Amino acid sequence: MPIHQPQQRSSGSGERPGVPQAEAALVEHYPRLVRLAYLVLPPALGRHRRVLAAHASVQRALPGVRTVPEAPAPARIPAQARDAAHRTAPRDGATSAYAWMRVRVLRTALAHERRPRWWPGRLPAPAALRPSLPAVWGLRLFPRAGGAAELALDQALSAVPAAVRAAFALRLLEELDEPEAQALLARAGALDPAGAVRAAGLLGGADRAGTEALLRSGEFDPCVLQTRPNDLLRRRHRVRVMAGVAALCVMAGGVVALAEEGSAVRLPDGRSALDPALDPATLLRTAAEDWADTARIDFTAWPVRGDRADDRALLGRALRTWGRTPRDTPVSTTPGTLPVPPVQPPQLLYAGEVDGAAVVLFHDGGVRVVRYAEPLSGPGAPALDFARTDGADVTTGAAVVVSRRGDRARFLLAPWISGTTTRDLLRPNTPARALKVGADGVTAAVARPSPGGSCDAWPVMQLRSSERIVEKHAFLVTDLGDPTPAHLTFTPKPGGGAPARQPREATGGPALLSWARTACSLRALRGTGVRAVNNWDFAEQRLPEGHAPAQWVCTRADTWQGPGRVLVQFLGPDPSLTAPGTVVGEERDTALCSRFGQHVLAGTHWRASSGRWYVLAAGSRAVSRIEAAGAVRGTAKGTTLAVRAPRNATVQLTGRLREGGSLTAVR
Repeated sequence: MPIHQPQQRSSGSGERPGVPQAEAALVEHYPRLVRLAYLVLPPALGRHRRVLAAHASVQRALPGVRTVPEAPAPARIPAQARDAAHRTAPRDGATSAYAWMRVRVLRTALAHERRPRWWPGRLPAPAALRPSLPAVWGLRLFPRAGGAAELALDQALSAVPAAVRAAFALRLLEELDEPEAQALLARAGALDPAGAVRAAGLLGGADRAGTEALLRSGEFDPCVLQTRPNDLLRRRHRVRVMAGVAALCVMAGGVVALAEEGSAVRLPDGRSALDPALDPATLLRTAAEDWADTARIDFTAWPVRGDRADDRALLGRALRTWGRTPRDTPVSTTPGTLPVPPVQPPQLLYAGEVDGAAVVLFHDGGVRVVRYAEPLSGPGAPALDFARTDGADVTTGAAVVVSRRGDRARFLLAPWISGTTTRDLLRPNTPARALKVGADGVTAAVARPSPGGSCDAWPVMQLRSSERIVEKHAFLVTDLGDPTPAHLTFTPKPGGGAPARQPREATGGPALLSWARTACSLRALRGTGVRAVNNWDFAEQRLPEGHAPAQWVCTRADTWQGPGRVLVQFLGPDPSLTAPGTVVGEERDTALCSRFGQHVLAGTHWRASSGRWYVLAAGSRAVSRIEAAGAVRGTAKGTTLAVRAPRNATVQLTGRLREGGSLTAVR
């Protein structure tokens, strides 16, 4: 249903309206205000808490309800923005009330990202940040799930500050121009309104209408919700635990035990009565066939496997080591993963013996996969590995490492994997080979990419999902040293006049040829928490002096945290299918080469067979002209440029876009 727009737009708020006018504006535009708050609130809250916080932010915006104190707008607001604020100030009471309410909602939503590091914790939170109505008990609320486009937009928004999300929503949903959005953000207390508006302009790409449609979809509508029960087993166990605690308190007769780290009353077998999350009896277990009858295909759908899944002693040791990790226990974490004890009973994925070790895999609340391994004999302490897995799907939730020994590894596969093979990315013309998988879902030992030295092979697994969920869907994953392998994809170069292409599975001929020349660049991504890597052939260039065409590739690695890393590579003509490309640019924490960073420009020096040196440059499909300045000057229409230049000439490259605007080359 379309969202009703007020008759006039306002970037500021007029005088404080009366309670009846403010309430009328809230009732009339309630879905619109809640959607705005939902987009601004930190995605780290989770969808359930974010929905409740969005409704609370709007309901607390009424006059007389205590909220975040209004901070005066910064004194140095650009004149253009200030004039726009006065020029668009509404005259009618209803619209003025809406503008005033909108500022209050924005101010409260922005304050969530500025909350103290210790909150929630033992100290009292500021009044504006304390939990408030509405409150929901026994249910989990979340908006309707969207598709891949909505998920990609949500991930891009989660990687930018709240002020940028606010500016993005104001520009697209509220239809404010840049000065109006800047003035409203200043009034709402944003620290850098101008910078936020500029950063928001880089999100969403050139398809403004398509991005606006995504923002208005059910994925971002906290007023049209789905409900699910919370963890019923956990609730039942909590009741039992509380009854046990009460009984123990009566039996203790007021005896108080003091121990390090606040340890609780101990049961005869050494368990803590106040730690239900560390009790093997409370572990969550998914039935074997649930994955085929759910729309949520991730680690929550994994059944319990392994011949020691009922070994209470092993599970107890694993949970105690996780809950109170001894100092001599080796612990590894992927970036952005906290090695903290569970706050609720985790899900058991696997418990068994692999390569001389007892291994236990847990899934913790949809956020982490935790691996515990203890040697079956000989010296050595147990080890813990933590990996972030929030937002996993069919491909990124398809496998977990259960054992690594030397240059080989074994994986536990998802229950929806029906076909498993291996191949070498540096041998694109060699067929894939079958890989044996045990009845418990553990693969035979798979070769690992060499961590250093010569890059003469790059093994990957080619998996196929079951037709019960996705028909004939094959994809590649590779071991980059983290507990979960990275998903490899490919985006072909744009066709003439065709719309921008989307990433696809890297199993076809062009994809394998592209990865054959860029696979070795993956060594720089080891241990960085990479979720997926995409190769985008963004340009093809006919080289000067009659040479064959060259390819320009943007290799983008997305992490589980959200920020991405980009390598731009130049693939010159070479008779070898595996000749490595030349890295000509690199950027970290960027949206480049994603759906929300579709424009890219890169350049490099290149020597022709005649010995002459050139500056080459290439841009993505929206680039209409490239200009070179500095030691040499040149201009070329289209997406490529080649100009004679000395070998070490310093050149500044600028790309002009068809729809206006410009961009500089990747550093």
